[in-house]
Amino acid sequence: MSRVDHMDVAAYALGVLDEQDMERFEEHLATCWACAAELETMVPVVGLLSDIDEESVTALEQTHSNPVLLDRTLVAMRTHRRKARFRQILATAAAVVVFGGITGVVFSNLSDGGTAPPIAGPPTAPLDPPSTRPGNSGDPGTGGNLQEGKQVNVTDPNTGVKATFFLVSKDFGTNVAFTLGRLPGPRECRLVVVREDASTEVISSWSVPPGGYGTNSNPQQLALAAATASKLDDVKHFQVQEVDGKGVGTPLVTVPTG
Repeated sequence: MSRVDHMDVAAYALGVLDEQDMERFEEHLATCWACAAELETMVPVVGLLSDIDEESVTALEQTHSNPVLLDRTLVAMRTHRRKARFRQILATAAAVVVFGGITGVVFSNLSDGGTAPPIAGPPTAPLDPPSTRPGNSGDPGTGGNLQEGKQVNVTDPNTGVKATFFLVSKDFGTNVAFTLGRLPGPRECRLVVVREDASTEVISSWSVPPGGYGTNSNPQQLALAAATASKLDDVKHFQVQEVDGKGVGTPLVTVPTG
């Protein structure tokens, strides 16, 4: 195979021939097994084009008129490919070593009954400082997330029902979170808002099981939440009532807002 033919094989594989020369070479290729075999060896070179820059592409175009430059370019590209693959092998080996070392430490600690070393993760938001507000052990949020708002603790002297309310003024009205204890059952109850103008509104209702809440039979207190459209300044007090079969309410505990 002549030197010119060799140059055409490389130029054709790299796509730098003009349309006329490409047609000429394809006609020649149809009858020349040597050029066909040479073209097959040039196929891997095409895959390297994605790894070279504009200057390298310009150098490849110059191989059409300079066969010596072609040889140098091909040698450089093959060398680049070998180096890139060698770097990839080194990186893979390093990753295996590092991962293997970490895995070894983890399995070693686990086999010794220890715990795995901490793995770095995204920073977490700082926790809010604990509230210094005093409260009872049965208050909502005790031992967990503290409730916001004005806290009112009341124990009715007649019924013995114990209530803790948290009142928060909102744009929509007033938010109420409350717990009830010393509340025997079974019975039906409701929470009533009594406004300054003496009007009332039922904002919650519930059933009390036979064991009650906050009793000897069931020490767990009842925790509920409700809301009213009434502004806190317009509320005189909240009242927990027992409701009989006719819907008549009897006060169990009254919680003032002032």
